[in-house]
Amino acid sequence: MFADHDELMRRIERDLLDGYDEELEMEIEDRRMDEVLTEGMSRSEEEVAARISYFKTLFHLQGELVKLQEWVVSQRSKVVILFEGRDAAGKGGVIKRITQRLNPRVCRVVALPAPNDRERTQWYFQRYVPHLPAAGEIVLFDRSWYNRAGVESVMGFCSEDEVEEFYRSVPEFERMLVRSGIRLIKYWFSISDEEQHLRFLSRMHDPLKQWKLSPMDLESRRRWEAYTKAKEIMLERTHIAEAPWWVVQAVDKKKARLNCIHHLLSQFDYQEVDRPEIVLPERIRHANYIRHPVPSAMMVPEVY
Repeated sequence: MFADHDELMRRIERDLLDGYDEELEMEIEDRRMDEVLTEGMSRSEEEVAARISYFKTLFHLQGELVKLQEWVVSQRSKVVILFEGRDAAGKGGVIKRITQRLNPRVCRVVALPAPNDRERTQWYFQRYVPHLPAAGEIVLFDRSWYNRAGVESVMGFCSEDEVEEFYRSVPEFERMLVRSGIRLIKYWFSISDEEQHLRFLSRMHDPLKQWKLSPMDLESRRRWEAYTKAKEIMLERTHIAEAPWWVVQAVDKKKARLNCIHHLLSQFDYQEVDRPEIVLPERIRHANYIRHPVPSAMMVPEVY
């Protein structure tokens, strides 16, 4: 199939580099493309070194996440991780980096839309329960049942009685989850007023990110202080021993990602799972096998 061993190794190397380039795509998404492509021209040696250090650390932590994933499967553990924080706090960025190299059948993300008319008449936690993990699964909630303590409370989408009932119920609900064998970890991503303002401006002027700004996001800027008060009440009333809150300082996106992943790994006494050596079997070949050509009309045009 390959002319020689060197060609095979070059192909493998290119495939590996292609995988690593996914991280560069995220880097471009976070910053202006021309800034990335002229990195060596406009950045100091210290900044370039810091960027290289970031990627090295991230790749190492992602390797540990793969080990954690395999350990969760082997132990048939059930893990739930909640990511909460203000709009543009960086929750989606860290979720991307956690899941990037993991098996989506083991580690999946839940990001529910606003409840529909039927769901609004259900027990509040009911629509979240079907998404909880089975044995050997990790579920990341990109926002969670804490919507009631945040956006629903601040924007008046629920009554004061409903908010108070939430605060009475959520510690009991989470203790039930923990007693059932679910490991529940809760992160709050904290950013400053100035940093959120800057990130919103960045999204406004970036065509690739404008979709991230909803009318609700814009209103949250106006109600910054109300969200602050709601957050403080939430942390005070739902920080329980069985499922404490962990606050991630997220003004620096890269540091926040590394710190969150490092902390997440520290919450588990995981070990590398021994796996049998993988041996690639020889392909069976038949003399009468004929590969029929694909009709040209079915081929995707090779524009690039």
